[in-house]
Amino acid sequence: MITKSEILSILGITIVLAISASLFRDINLFPATLLSFFLVITINVLAKKIASFYLDSEIEMKVWQIEGSMFRWFGRPVKYKKFEEPFKAGIYFPLISKIIFYPLGSFIWMASLIFEIKPKVYRAAKRHGLYSYSELNESHIGLIAAAGIVANIFFAFVGYLIGFSEFSRINIYMAFFNILPLSDLDGNKILFGNMTLWTVLVTLILISVCYTIFLI
Repeated sequence: MITKSEILSILGITIVLAISASLFRDINLFPATLLSFFLVITINVLAKKIASFYLDSEIEMKVWQIEGSMFRWFGRPVKYKKFEEPFKAGIYFPLISKIIFYPLGSFIWMASLIFEIKPKVYRAAKRHGLYSYSELNESHIGLIAAAGIVANIFFAFVGYLIGFSEFSRINIYMAFFNILPLSDLDGNKILFGNMTLWTVLVTLILISVCYTIFLI
């Protein structure tokens, strides 16, 4: 189930990404870009929602924020100046990256949503028996995060086959940015949960990115 706050977050990030991608480009491309980002983000979110359902849990999508005095990079705590208020990285990074990397064309930061997870205690107890239930571990969380990335890779392939190259490209770039092991992004969740799975996904994504850059 997608809540009202999640819908607002998804729509807000869709608009931010579409505006960022459309900056300094033909304004007539904005509607198609907006639709493409909406579909790509929806695919990612729904895949994670489905995975969490089968793992007896619920996830809530939120805009990525940086807060506190440190974050994790490759699993290691990294200190930085503490913000008085959480820095809404999911909103500002796409816009900032577009301005800074304007010479690189369509390059923008695309990892803007994260998820928080909680187990469905009563449902799990009913399915597995009252005393057999255990808390979700990092492996389960990693699988949920990986579901969104796998879905993006799959639909990138589908988009390429049916001739929607821009849709395919956005899916690949979305997977690329989300696999980064940074802060609360999906990549860190996958790395902590299953390093082998993270390595396999990184390999597939890097191959796809190279193919996208040079051949699509």
